[in-house]
Amino acid sequence: MTELWRRSALELADAIRNGETSSREVLDDLVTRVAKVNDGLNAIVALLGEEAEKAAAAADQAVADGVELGPLHGVPITVKENIDLAGWPTTQGVPALGDAVVTLDAPNVERMRDAGAIPFARTNLPDLGLRVHTDSSLHGLTRNPWNPGLTAGGSSGGEASALAAGMSPLGLGNDLGGSLRNPAHCCGIASLKPSTGVVPHASALPPED
Repeated sequence: MTELWRRSALELADAIRNGETSSREVLDDLVTRVAKVNDGLNAIVALLGEEAEKAAAAADQAVADGVELGPLHGVPITVKENIDLAGWPTTQGVPALGDAVVTLDAPNVERMRDAGAIPFARTNLPDLGLRVHTDSSLHGLTRNPWNPGLTAGGSSGGEASALAAGMSPLGLGNDLGGSLRNPAHCCGIASLKPSTGVVPHASALPPED
């Protein structure tokens, strides 16, 4: 049987839906994978821990109850740390925003949750997302999983490195001038850059105080 961390998001969703595995088992396998490989890559900068565990338990209960399931039901995903995730800081990769906790999900996170996905980790980016390599003054340098001496690209380099290394089956990044496409090229994964305006964008500003 293929190891869970090696499977695609849709393969995992099917396995969870048909009872071959559970959301919690997938989550635990991915967290174990993060513990094994992330120290050398620095792609993942935070784990959601108990929050993700509770969401996985709820997802498994929904399967047991026979309720209608979304296309990504129970699948853990990663979220770049410049995308708002309720209860977590949107750091933009800089120390000044290290405690900028937001109260609402960004629209794309909300849509992923509606599809059944479970955010379980945050990924690195360069300061304010303004570089074509991922080196954050808050979190440090993200490395390429195929060759740690090479760049993972940017600005969604944390996402690309995490996906290529099997730490996540699916992730949310963003792209204005290549921030999804460049890391995908560097790390050998696929990314989708929707046309501007297709996916709503919203971001909470840090409080004035």
